[in-house]
Amino acid sequence: MTKLTRRQFTLLGATALASAALPVFSFAQNGGKPKVVVIGGGAGGGTVAHQLANDAGDALDITLIEQNEEYTTCFFSNLYLGDFRTFDSITHNWDALTAMGVKKVTGKATGIDTSAKTVQLDDGSTHAYDRLVVAPGIDLIYDSVPGYSEADSEIAPHAWQAGPQTKLLKEKLDALEDGDQIVMVPPPNPYRCPPGPYERVSMMAHVLKEKGFREARIVILDPKPKFSKQGLFSEGWEKEYPGMVEWIGPDIHGGIKNVDAKAGTVETDFDTFEGALLNIVPAQKAGEIATAAGLTDDSGFCPIDAESMRSTMDENIFVIGDACIAGDMPKSAFSANSQAKVTANAIRADLTDARKFPARYANTCWSLIATENDVKVGAQYAPADGKITSTASFISQTGEDPAIRAANYDESVAWYEAITKDIFGSA
Repeated sequence: MTKLTRRQFTLLGATALASAALPVFSFAQNGGKPKVVVIGGGAGGGTVAHQLANDAGDALDITLIEQNEEYTTCFFSNLYLGDFRTFDSITHNWDALTAMGVKKVTGKATGIDTSAKTVQLDDGSTHAYDRLVVAPGIDLIYDSVPGYSEADSEIAPHAWQAGPQTKLLKEKLDALEDGDQIVMVPPPNPYRCPPGPYERVSMMAHVLKEKGFREARIVILDPKPKFSKQGLFSEGWEKEYPGMVEWIGPDIHGGIKNVDAKAGTVETDFDTFEGALLNIVPAQKAGEIATAAGLTDDSGFCPIDAESMRSTMDENIFVIGDACIAGDMPKSAFSANSQAKVTANAIRADLTDARKFPARYANTCWSLIATENDVKVGAQYAPADGKITSTASFISQTGEDPAIRAANYDESVAWYEAITKDIFGSA
C-alpha cells in the first residue's frame, strides 16, 4: 500500500483548487463582494471556509455559521477513550480562520429561504448568500432503537456527536471494575464513520486490558450482518484481547427489542444482555437544517451533483460531509474534507473567473486496534453515471508485519495534524 505523507494529503485535490491567474469578479451582489455562507464548521464546512479564504483572498465575503465556540472532532475521539490522546488535543477553534477574514457567527441555523437567499438563525438574525454550503453533519434518530431516547443518552451515551457525550462515555468507561460488561449497539447503515464502532470497542478493550482486568467483557449487538474491516478487527481482537470481545449479528440475536438505560439492559429475541455500561448508537440522518430546508430525500440525506457537490434541490446550495449522499464514498472526515475542496473550486468558478477543474475525491480511514496496531481502508473516486464512484481502493491485510501496522498509526497521526490545519487553519 502507498503511504500517505502529510505533504501528499495537503496537496490532495490541488488540481481542483489551483488557478494560473488571480480571480476576477464575474459579478457582485449589490455592488459588493459575492457572499458565501457556510453552515457547520467541521471537516466539510471548516475546510470550505479555509480554502475560499486562502485561495480567493479578498474576492469573497465569507461567513461561517457554527453553534459551538469550540469543536471537538468525532474522528480521533476513540483514541481519547483509549488514552492515546487528551481531550484538549481533539478540541479546536476557528481563530485562525477569523484572522484570515472569515466571519465566524456563533449560532444555530434554523431555516433557509431559498427565494430570498438568506439563512435564518435562532436569534432571529438573517445572513444573505450568493452561494450556500450546508455541512451540518448528522442528527441521531433516537427512537430507531426501541426504548432508547435522547434523555437516555445521559445514562447510556452514544458519543457519536463529539463533546460532552465523549467525556461522559470516557467517565463511565474509567469507572468500570473487573467483571463488568459493556454492551454496545452499533447503528445500521448508512452512518458516520463505518469502522468507528469497532475501533471504539478496541479502545475500550485496550483500557480494560491496561488495567489488568481479566473478567471484563464487551458484547456487540449489531443490527448489521457484517461491518467495515470485519476480518481485520476480528483478527485483532483475538490477538490483542482474547476472550474479551464478542460480536453477535442479527442472525443470532434476532433484533433489538428494547433498551432499558436505567436498568442497564438490552433485550433481544435471543436473550437479555446486562451491561454496567451501555453504548447505544442510533440510526442517523442529515443534520436538522438540511431537512428543514427541503434538501433531503426519503433516505433522510441530501442528494448532490457528483461533479460539484451542488444540491440537486437548489443550484445555489452545496451539501457536503455526512449530510450528503456521496455514492461510494463513506461518511468520514477525510471524505468531507475532500468534498469541501471540490466545492470550494466550484464556488470560485461560480463567483469569480477561476477555472473549474474536474472533480476528484479520496478517502482513507485508519482504525487503531491496539498500541502500534493500526489498520486502514481507502479509495479514490470520480463522478461516473451520475454518482461518485470508486476508481481504485486498498485495505490492510490480515497477518501483516507489525512494522506496517505501526507505520499506519504514525501516518494517521500525521493526517490528523494535516486535516485539522486544513479545517481550522491551524493544528
